[in-house]
Amino acid sequence: MRDVSMTLIKICGITNLEDALASVEAGADLLGFNFYRPSPRYIEPSLARQIIDLLPKSVLTVGVFVNEPDIESIAKAAGVVALQLHGDETPAECRRLQHWQIIKALSVDEHFKASKVKDYDASAIMLDTRHKTLRGGTGQVFDWSVAHEANALGIRLVLAGGLSPDNVAEAIAQVKPYAVDACSGVETKPGLKDHVRLQTFVNNARSEK
Repeated sequence: MRDVSMTLIKICGITNLEDALASVEAGADLLGFNFYRPSPRYIEPSLARQIIDLLPKSVLTVGVFVNEPDIESIAKAAGVVALQLHGDETPAECRRLQHWQIIKALSVDEHFKASKVKDYDASAIMLDTRHKTLRGGTGQVFDWSVAHEANALGIRLVLAGGLSPDNVAEAIAQVKPYAVDACSGVETKPGLKDHVRLQTFVNNARSEK
């Protein structure tokens, strides 16, 4: 993960080339490909590879995994550069994968303690909204004061959970994260992006200096 002065923008749940190219054209810095089979945004690694091979090298490609026992072989087949661990992966699992760029996602509810972010040796920590059944893409916002507290601990914080064109500028102003992550907030339906909302999301994120 590179050091930046401007908040990076990650668009997650890419399932097709058209949406990938639209995200890049809009100004996204990172694209997420979901390899969690129960997700409506699941993509086969071979298809992800076809898309990734056509993207600019400046775009960081991220494989999203949930309690996957075969992470590295899938990641290599798809050609992603970074791994987003969105399940119950332990600090030890993150350390085992240290030769990759790692984004460790943690689920936030009313019981979450910001200090938990220091347990993981990762390139960045993502905070997302806890849901009973979904692993990301919930469209639900959590209390950003928790993210602000976590960010003050000196980590690279990726803010997720219900971000949309309507609230991303406010989120960046309040939390000042390393990156923001959008999924359902820029979709027409799970796995298909709304290109107008994509561009508006990026524009609004960039408007917050």
